[in-house]
Amino acid sequence: MIKVIIPIAVLLFIILCKKLPKIGGNIYVALMVTGVLSLLLGGVFAPVRWIGAWIDGLDRISWVICLSIFGSIYAETQVQLGTMDTVMGALKSRFYNSPRILVVCVVLSLVVAGSLLGDAVAASTVIGVLTIGVLSSIHLSPEKICCIIVAGASMGSIMPPISQAFALSSSLVGSNPDSTIRYGYITVPLIVLVVTVYMILFFIKGRPVIREYDENGREITVREPAMQILRKNWKSLIPLGILVVVILFRTITNEKIHFDLVPDLLSQINFITIDNEISISFYDWLSNLTVFKGLANGIVLSIILVTAISFCFKKVRVNARETLNNGLTKVKTTVLLQVCAAFMLGCFYAGGQVDAVQEFAMGLNSNVLKIGGAAAMMLMGMLTGSQSTAQNVVFTFFGPALVATGRGLDYTAVAGAHLAAAGMGMPPVDLTTFVVAGIVGGILGKKVDPLKSMLYMLPMCICMAIVGFVFMYI
Repeated sequence: MIKVIIPIAVLLFIILCKKLPKIGGNIYVALMVTGVLSLLLGGVFAPVRWIGAWIDGLDRISWVICLSIFGSIYAETQVQLGTMDTVMGALKSRFYNSPRILVVCVVLSLVVAGSLLGDAVAASTVIGVLTIGVLSSIHLSPEKICCIIVAGASMGSIMPPISQAFALSSSLVGSNPDSTIRYGYITVPLIVLVVTVYMILFFIKGRPVIREYDENGREITVREPAMQILRKNWKSLIPLGILVVVILFRTITNEKIHFDLVPDLLSQINFITIDNEISISFYDWLSNLTVFKGLANGIVLSIILVTAISFCFKKVRVNARETLNNGLTKVKTTVLLQVCAAFMLGCFYAGGQVDAVQEFAMGLNSNVLKIGGAAAMMLMGMLTGSQSTAQNVVFTFFGPALVATGRGLDYTAVAGAHLAAAGMGMPPVDLTTFVVAGIVGGILGKKVDPLKSMLYMLPMCICMAIVGFVFMYI
């Protein structure tokens, strides 16, 4: 186990010791150094095998990288179309005189935005900023406003279809992403329900009177009806509606029926080999391409389809360069992190670390493994403020170890996704809360205590952790 302990210790040291000259706190350097160490300790010295390990790691999580890239571009097309503006405008118009219902609608809108964007920070900054004025008019404190925005976006970021947490955990344990993600349609709404009730009961006291003012400081008394907003902007909801339909096709599964709309369509396009004897479909060919096979994932193909449909709209088409540039720019950091994590992952397999941990786990009491691994994941999320870091650092070993003890692949992946999400939102270092606290403070001109907001979010984190433990024990 020495070849496992040393690389992990170095990884944690570089990530957590921010005073370390030049590389302290740099997750990219930490991942690459850890990968190199694991290869050297595993007796892999040939540079060619290092490159092979990197390619193997990229191949394992290729669909996660593709999901990040195309999910970000799709999100930008929806911003251009004003999809969330339409949804928020209609909800605000319909429930403006009911503060509690309005908070529910704000949370649900952020959940939808987080689901579409696949990232809590993006949903908080792009959509959350639109809700600050509304929440402030209910006389909520800046910390509670920050909590509502971050909680909604964070719950949305784990909500399918674009769920980085489920995608990454599925790749790390080798489960079928489609069957794993289906559990998210059950677990996340339950968490949303519990957290929303908590916010309504404890955040909103009495019967606050809501007032909204225009840019000239005059109170707005006449508002456009919700149905009129929807009639005027219904076209902006078309790509979202198509995505919902496609995802539903992927979700309807029983013993006789499995709808996989886009892959099934691509399977109808066939290639003939030179000898004219063997025919292979375009989908099968794409599925067997090393690294690029991530493009053949059903969820990725669904996102590409609705993105292409979005570009049929003039609003998106005339700003195509800006849309693509913004989408790629926003996901650049995430993809770079995933590429470095792929190197570390491939090195762990090539250096024998994963096999060593699996063998070690077989001799552990299952309860010790589950509780210790879950605590390590949440602690890493707390210290780094990153769900993906917690998964890459801890679940790379913890996931396969759980599988080695007899846990099912799907249940293991679901548990890993929820535990990582739970740790990400806990004090003291939730990155999303710090970002949103700055935005809320700037708009309202008030000081926002991010730690207090994190404490308000503990019910959400506890719910996530409970779901994770349930899936480790059922």
